[in-house]
Amino acid sequence: MKIKAIIKRADSKPYVTWISNTLENLQNLVDGYIETVTLAKDMVIICNEEGRLLGLPHNCNICGVDFVGDILFVGVAKDEFADVPIDLQYLKLLLPQLWEVA
Repeated sequence: MKIKAIIKRADSKPYVTWISNTLENLQNLVDGYIETVTLAKDMVIICNEEGRLLGLPHNCNICGVDFVGDILFVGVAKDEFADVPIDLQYLKLLLPQLWEVA
């Protein structure tokens, strides 16, 4: 099953895409074990759990949390990942720093 996600790579601006909602694919997208960080009751960030230990490049700072490596914004429905509940325009209003690329 595919879900709509927003991907923010460490060296580029966010973009919307459809991804396969499997553990293996999510791990491939963040290059390692996944960790989730809750942003809202229906949205999380998926990142690499060991990103700092692996020395992945800085990505962004969201609400005082520094993220490294590639991250995904996805929705949550009950205990499953789902389509991201916002679009790029709204995300840009909420988190304009995501569009700042070093």
